[in-house]
Amino acid sequence: MNRHIIPDSATLLDALRMLNDLSGSVMTLLVTDASGIMTGTLTDGDIRRGLLAGALPDTNVREVMHRSFKALRGDADDISRLREFRRRGLRLLPRLDSEGRITGIVDTSVTRSLLPLSAIVMAGGKGERLRPMTLTTPKPLLKIAGKPIIDYNIDMLRSYGIEDISVTVNYMAEAIEEHFAATTVKCVREDMPLGTIGAAALVSRTPDGDTLVMNSDLLTTISLEEMYLRHTSENADVTIAAIPYNLSVPYAILTTDGARVTGLEEKPSYSYYANAGIYIFSNRLLNRLRADRRTDATDLIADAIAEGGRVVYFPISGTWIDIGSPTDFHHAEELMRHHGQM
Repeated sequence: MNRHIIPDSATLLDALRMLNDLSGSVMTLLVTDASGIMTGTLTDGDIRRGLLAGALPDTNVREVMHRSFKALRGDADDISRLREFRRRGLRLLPRLDSEGRITGIVDTSVTRSLLPLSAIVMAGGKGERLRPMTLTTPKPLLKIAGKPIIDYNIDMLRSYGIEDISVTVNYMAEAIEEHFAATTVKCVREDMPLGTIGAAALVSRTPDGDTLVMNSDLLTTISLEEMYLRHTSENADVTIAAIPYNLSVPYAILTTDGARVTGLEEKPSYSYYANAGIYIFSNRLLNRLRADRRTDATDLIADAIAEGGRVVYFPISGTWIDIGSPTDFHHAEELMRHHGQM
């Protein structure tokens, strides 16, 4: 039994023992009846008030429990409810089925959201620009502040409630497969290089819904919840995470009409958005990929645009580092050394 769940027939003394064992965790118990349906919550404050009102140590917890409680219901509204509950400072939230039985418990200090997404992490590249480090270690397993790069991304995905995670592997595949052997992360091996998204054809998925696809060599503080909400609110086929990219020209730029100069702009700056290597694709699009043909993400996106699909972008406002070169690697090390975990 989960150490936060107590039957309503238990005594207050039983509850105090359980709360004592929760020291250092969230000091709240979830109360269920004989059929497993949740009926209330219980804290040491509830017990203290009950004892002051005349309850005894052998009184059943149902007599003093708090009957008005907040819960998640395992539906599409869970995302907005979780956001609201977190805003109100609630930390421990039960997830209930249609009959009110507890199917899971969410700690809002650990779980940022509950996104209804599966995820594919692309980890098949050779990392040639990071040689000689990648001659003996695949780039996703290179360590930043003592932790493999890919693990930062797996932990981020899980913190958003994404548990169906696949990693596509090719170069030094055995090392990555061994790294995830004792976890729920599934490794899918490419027999041939399939491009930046072609390996998604090897991953099984439902016909409907959406899948998050990302490169394995990133460090980022992107809000996947906000990105997902943008994707759904725009009814998008593809949402591309994007980073601002500013280009400054150190010269005066001429505007012309034929041979005639119509104006001068001194050292102008231009702002663009660059592809950050993180996407949300509709499964309908991903299901068109073929496992015998190389496809890059940009190809699939270009096809979607050409066919009139809805492709939108989501700007990243926080940290984003593509660890593609020794300079990027050392930058990431410095960042983690001074700022801790992402």
